[in-house]
Amino acid sequence: MDTAKAISSETKEIMAPFRARIDALDDVLVDLIAKRFDIMREVAVIKIKHGIPATINERVIEVRERNVKHGAEKGVDPDFMRELYQRMIDESCKLEETLGAPK
Repeated sequence: MDTAKAISSETKEIMAPFRARIDALDDVLVDLIAKRFDIMREVAVIKIKHGIPATINERVIEVRERNVKHGAEKGVDPDFMRELYQRMIDESCKLEETLGAPK
């Protein structure tokens, strides 16, 4: 059975305000992630100029674990936060390498 077809109009109505709030937060999250990557582009320019490696392991651990702790304080699963931040950090480092920061 197609789950999308099984959802009643009543269910859609009940869920609509929650979906709208989630959609609004998703928009904010995407905007914030884009801003984070804008800053990473600035960082890449500085790293290239000064010969600083794209990946600095101590900083990777610091950023990831700080956010894991912050997430846990807010009731977010630490493993999820660790995966999320590791993925964002990996993308940031990849961006820096693409822009020319030393490996």
